[in-house]
Amino acid sequence: MMRILGTIFAGLMGLCFGSFLNVCLSRWPAGESIVRPGSHCRQCGRSLAWWENLPLLSWLALRGRCRTCRAWIGWHYPLVEFSVGALWAIPAWHWVPGFLENDPTLIYLWYAVNLIAALIFSWLLVALAMFDAENFWLPNWFTIPGIILGLLFTVANAVVNFECFHDTVYASELKMMMDVAGQTALTCIGGILAAAGLILLIRWSYWLVRRREGVGLGDAKLMALLAAWLGLPQSLLAFAIGVTLGALAAIVMLVIPKARRESESWAASKLPLGTFLCIGGIVSSLWGKAILDAYLRFAMA
Repeated sequence: MMRILGTIFAGLMGLCFGSFLNVCLSRWPAGESIVRPGSHCRQCGRSLAWWENLPLLSWLALRGRCRTCRAWIGWHYPLVEFSVGALWAIPAWHWVPGFLENDPTLIYLWYAVNLIAALIFSWLLVALAMFDAENFWLPNWFTIPGIILGLLFTVANAVVNFECFHDTVYASELKMMMDVAGQTALTCIGGILAAAGLILLIRWSYWLVRRREGVGLGDAKLMALLAAWLGLPQSLLAFAIGVTLGALAAIVMLVIPKARRESESWAASKLPLGTFLCIGGIVSSLWGKAILDAYLRFAMA
């Protein structure tokens, strides 16, 4: 019962934070404040009633249109809210039992840290995916703090995991914890540099061939963020998934002329690589270890 209630609560909180993310997505690119004015229609400027601000439900009740001017609100509003809600409910189902059933010890802390980290990471990826999809923009105030948070979480998780599941001699415990933290930090930083370097290599190679930028620096920072949170192997899996999705999108743009933006030729059309990398990151965070284990078993068979 506690698992069900915890999952429902996390999902509802995810809907609320998804609604807040929609405010950021609509106002930050235009240089507007997310505090003032209050929620309003972007077309007619009418302030919204309280029941028009309910995540997901309001969009369904209004059938996706403003109650006054009938302007189309857009699919991305319920999509963002539902995505964050679902991505918060999934880790809650996994981590809440351990978080609630253990005494307030280090194991309790370990479950709590992993749950909070999963919520932050998924919110960041949804935000970056939408920013890139709508504006071809991966804001530094998301990617850079995200890299730092990922590094801190990885180190903290390794230390707490070591304390919980390893027997140590008290006299040498602090030194061993410092060694674990240092080794984990160095490994994580190496993964961050390698993941970002992969994108920079592609960017440099594209410049040599086409003499123009093909991949933005924001994508390199995004790969660094994925490596900070997931580790290098799972970040490379996210990259492979993202590139595959991007290639499929390019094929669709080639086959279906209406899918091209404006009047650009398919070769000059832009694709939001960051969006596809974020989708790959979400898949890798949920099922990456299982996918990599299955691949290794297949490769070694």
